[in-house]
This record gives sequence, C-alpha cells and structure tokens, in this order.
Amino acid sequence: MAGGVSQPGQTVTGRVLSILAVFEKGLAPRSLTEIAAETGLALSTAHRLVKELEEWDALQRDANGRYQIGIRLWELGQHGGRQVRDIARPLLQDLYSLTQETVHIAIRENTDVLYIDRVYGTRRVPQASRVGGRLPLHATAVGKVILAFEEEWVRESVLAQPLVRRTAGTHVDPARLRVELATARERGYAVTRDEVRVGTASIAVPVFQRGDGAVGAGLGLVARTDDAGTLERHLPALRGIARRIEASVGAFPLQSLRSQPRPPQVASTGRKSMGSAAAPEH
Repeated sequence: MAGGVSQPGQTVTGRVLSILAVFEKGLAPRSLTEIAAETGLALSTAHRLVKELEEWDALQRDANGRYQIGIRLWELGQHGGRQVRDIARPLLQDLYSLTQETVHIAIRENTDVLYIDRVYGTRRVPQASRVGGRLPLHATAVGKVILAFEEEWVRESVLAQPLVRRTAGTHVDPARLRVELATARERGYAVTRDEVRVGTASIAVPVFQRGDGAVGAGLGLVARTDDAGTLERHLPALRGIARRIEASVGAFPLQSLRSQPRPPQVASTGRKSMGSAAAPEH
C-alpha cells in the first residue's frame, strides 16, 4: 500500500473520512484492527489518525478498548438540518396525536432514504429505522413515494442498481416496482407491508418544495402488519400535515439537506452512484 493506504493518492482528509464512514455502517464499536481492515489503511496510519480523532472527541473508546462515535460528532450532527427539524417536530407531534402511530419524515440520500426526524408511538411495532438512519428507497413507503415523484431518470437510475431484499416480502423486480411507483404517483401515496421488517406496514405521502413543486421529502407512519388494511384512514392527517410542513419550511428547501444528483450521463460507481446527499423503517 502506497502512503499507508490501499488507494494511492488518497488525501489525509479522505483517510479520516474513510475512518468515520466505518461507523456509518452500524452502531457496533470497532477495534483498531477492524478499522484498518475496513478502510484499507495500514495499521500504523489507522492508529495515528484514530488517536487524533479520539483526542478531538470525534471517537471514544469503550471499556473493552473498542472505538465508537464520540460526543463531539453527535453535537455537530445536531446542527445538520436543524431548521427543518425544528419546524417539522411540532407538526410530527400533531400527526402522532391524530394517528397514535409512529411517524417520521425522510429525504432521499442516493439510493436510500435518510430519516431526519421521527416521533415514536406507544404501540408495540418492530422498529427498523432511527433518526439519522438509512433504508433502501425501494423497500420503504417514504422512499417509494419520494421515488414516485422524482424525475424519470432518477427512478430509472435507482431501479438499475442491485436492489437489496430485506425480507421475503421486499419487492425487488424493477418491472413490478415501475408499476407500483406509477400507482403511487396516481394515488398520491405509497404503502408497504413486511418489506423492511416482518410485522410492520407503512404508508407515506410526498412533501413538495415550495416554488418549484419538486418532491423534497416523504412523510409517513408505521403500524403493525395486522393494521395494513386500514392504513388509508390516516391519509387526511398525513396530507394535512404534509401541506403544513410545505408552508412552514418556506425558503429553506428540504432538498438542500442533500447534495444534488449528478446528471445521468456521468458515470459513477459505489454508494455515491446517485450523487444525492446518514438502522433504520418503512
């Protein structure tokens, strides 16, 4: 490895970011050896950079000497999308009060949905998502409703990717998904059942940008699979709160929380294939 890294020419910043990205894959603490292996860094390089990150409180060690995200990164993370979260939170509280179900708002991040806020209900429903967590667009109600109202090239780019099957009920056939997304676009909402986690069903509506009318986010709720047949009863509340979020966010667009997608002619590989802007639920 040249320069202590498996990717020649990688900058110091790139090496540090690759270390932090290890913890994006899951919440489990990592040993120094695991960090070096997952990043491709030489053990000595990983040790030096991890030590600096620990001194800055970006990483911290547990009682077993393994590393996890430190409190300082958590503090910085609270500033990300704070304006939108501050606006959306009381409206999500209203939605929970009206439905008594777990509710959330999410944006598209590459081929995933990124959950930016949620209010947990008291019903016993298997949880698959968390604030700051990601799930596949094609397997979640918020992801499907966002994708349904995205530009066609974005939809086709997502459907051209390998589609992960999270459960036996996950829809991964591109042709079937095209029909499903067209139906969601016509109806104005999307539903899922046992696609991310067995025992859960969800429904979601789009949240549009003021001005250009582009889809900015998905607003949804999750319930037990037993209640899947009656999820549509929540549509008036979901749509009403979505309109209130659209009106309240105003000049601060939801899409500004993510980077803009690359034009379709630009070749790309790996996680950044969609070029859009943080486990996880429908």
